[in-house]
Amino acid sequence: MEEPWRLRPQNGLGVPVPDPPPAPPPGLDAKMNTLLSWGKWGVLICGVAGLFICAGQMAIGRKNRSTFAADGATGIPWVLGGLSLAATAAPIVGVFFR
Repeated sequence: MEEPWRLRPQNGLGVPVPDPPPAPPPGLDAKMNTLLSWGKWGVLICGVAGLFICAGQMAIGRKNRSTFAADGATGIPWVLGGLSLAATAAPIVGVFFR
C-alpha cells in the first residue's frame, strides 16, 4: 500500500466548488468603511504615542539608567513593525481574495 501522502483520486473528475467574490452585506458597506478608518486613525495615534514613549525612555535613561535607554531603543523597531503591519494589512488580506 502506498504512503497516505502519495494517494491520488481514482478518477480525475472533481466536484466543482463555488468560489464567489467577497461582497459586503447590504447596508453595511459604509459602516464598515467608517469602522476601518477609525481603526487606522487609532493605530496612527498609538504609533505616535509609542515613538514618543520610546524617545522618552531613551532620554531619561541616558544618565545612569542604561537599561531604560536600551528598552526605549529596542521598542522602536516594534512600534515601526506594528505601524508597517497596520499600513499593509488590507493589501496582505487582499492577496488571498484575488
